[in-house]
Amino acid sequence: MTTEAFDYSKLDHPAVLQMLFHPRKDSGSSPPANATDYDITLEEGIKIGARFYMADGKAPNILFFHGNGEIVEDYDPVGPIYNEYGLSFLAVDYRGYGRSGGVPTASTMLSDAHYIFKDVQKWLKSEGRTGPLLAMGRSLGSACALELAASYGEEMAGIVIESGFALTVPLLQCLSVDTESVGISEAQGFKNIQKIEQFSKPTLIIHARNDQIIPIASAELLQVHSAARSKEFHMIPGADHNTIMIDAGKTYFELIKCFTDKIQGIRPKRRSFRQRRKDRSFHKGLVDDQGSRV
Repeated sequence: MTTEAFDYSKLDHPAVLQMLFHPRKDSGSSPPANATDYDITLEEGIKIGARFYMADGKAPNILFFHGNGEIVEDYDPVGPIYNEYGLSFLAVDYRGYGRSGGVPTASTMLSDAHYIFKDVQKWLKSEGRTGPLLAMGRSLGSACALELAASYGEEMAGIVIESGFALTVPLLQCLSVDTESVGISEAQGFKNIQKIEQFSKPTLIIHARNDQIIPIASAELLQVHSAARSKEFHMIPGADHNTIMIDAGKTYFELIKCFTDKIQGIRPKRRSFRQRRKDRSFHKGLVDDQGSRV
């Protein structure tokens, strides 16, 4: 599927961009231990900031696209947890976010995703990292993950969609965009359903039961249309759009770890009673430590 030929110009209407993107700069602080800041220079010379939290060289590599109100620096408490599970977590910003240059638009967000994917592939190879490469998108970032899935299905080991959306018009309306006055229809949207229909590799969908921005029915629609031969759908009870990771606790990371283990052909290990008790303690600690972080 050649997604680069799609016309996303309607999504670049000022009324849409105003509600779709909420860029902010980072604090300028140094990355935490075991994390590396990396710049991806686009063809126009604009730099996209990324922060890589790397596990060992054979670990699965998760290329992560965040939500519209987040920046990679927000994931400093999260990246090391991925590492504890033996996963490398490569978080990238959008134009205008964090330390990235430029101004974000829907069309450049998707076209940049192609350039980012190819650049990350080259970087992993140059660093001798041989683990499988997956794309993961949260909320708005699900559009980037599905864009790549439809375009590079043979080069990706799988995708993870967290709090993702199926249809564009309902999302924009939830964000208070008057889609009728803008003149945008579903055919002029992100086309996430068409894209997930093109991806047959392992697919993991995680969604909050009480998501107030992207209803769980949207995730169910993605699940129905997914062409993956191996696909999983997990609902997090009691959670909403911005508390899904906090409310899920260790379960959130275990779902992703088990998913990547299956991709690598690793059989799951049974947890002891003591390990299950630790899981409950971890869940409480995550809530206490992170509070209402978006």
